Amino acid sequence: MDRSFFIFWILLSITIQAVSQPPGIKYPIEIPVVVVKYFPVKGEKIDISITGDWGESLAYTRHKTDSLSQRLVEFLNDASRFRAYKNPNATPSLKYKILKTIDFLEPLPTSKKIWQRTPFTDYYSIVERIDGRYWVDDEKVKEIWLWGYHGGKVHLWESNMAGPYGDVSNSNRDEKDLPVYNHTYTLYHYNYQRGLSEAVEDHIHQIEAVLNYIDGRDDTPDDQWSHLLFWGKFVGSDKSHKIINPGCGWAHYPPNAEKDYDWKNPRFVESDIEDWKPDGTGEKKSMNCERWNCNSLDWFKLWMQSLPGIDNGLVYQGQPLTNWWIFIGQWDYARKNNLKLFGK
Repeated sequence: MDRSFFIFWILLSITIQAVSQPPGIKYPIEIPVVVVKYFPVKGEKIDISITGDWGESLAYTRHKTDSLSQRLVEFLNDASRFRAYKNPNATPSLKYKILKTIDFLEPLPTSKKIWQRTPFTDYYSIVERIDGRYWVDDEKVKEIWLWGYHGGKVHLWESNMAGPYGDVSNSNRDEKDLPVYNHTYTLYHYNYQRGLSEAVEDHIHQIEAVLNYIDGRDDTPDDQWSHLLFWGKFVGSDKSHKIINPGCGWAHYPPNAEKDYDWKNPRFVESDIEDWKPDGTGEKKSMNCERWNCNSLDWFKLWMQSLPGIDNGLVYQGQPLTNWWIFIGQWDYARKNNLKLFGK
């Protein structure tokens, strides 16, 4: 091999590693969590007149939410392992850990919004009540997991963010509906009437919101979305949100989907999700829903493990791709250093 060519590839390898693991970032990135639960009780049961759709016993509901929280920790850690379906030894980019669980035996606090008939969950008072500043600024908590209900009784956001760099979340991005501290945190609102899949979906929509923001979709004319790195090339979509170029898909749309939540579609398509490359040269395989066992949870894991992670070795426009999980695990660092999906 020519010596200059050999040196070039060594330098490229070093560059890729440097971008994949920025200075001061150690993987897996720890994600400390506080879990908050609201149980409106009537005797020994949850008051269904308040929740609208859940009237099980308090003991069972506590057990269910504890179990789901622990399973969520395990799922999210595993899901951050880049292409673990090919490499069982893949290292997770994130490491979730529950620091504290707080129960309130009362209804969710709500407030009235002019534009919303249903009372809106009062996230500001919830976070202030648990001394959010202590948890976020002193204990470095990055996520608050709120277990509550919906049932047509309250309005909610699946994810909500607050911090020095604003609110980038799956919400209306009102920067006054959560207290702002010195560090960024994200609040996820789960429904204990549902299961693990719905909780994970909240996280995927947050990932989509963050990556689209970093990729500049908010400032890109919608007729140009198909050219964006994340939404156009990774997801394979355009302004319609449907899959126009079977790539990796998104939460509601696997590569072969024809409508929202189409996780059981038997239609075969050629997709490069297992070998995605920004330039489109990844190996395409014929697949349908059997690849993810025709269920949403297995689809979510396949999708998350396909996101560029640690030492992904992918290159776009001559520059290495960042570990995209840094935008979930170290949002403040990423924003302060103006990190992009690729390059510097």
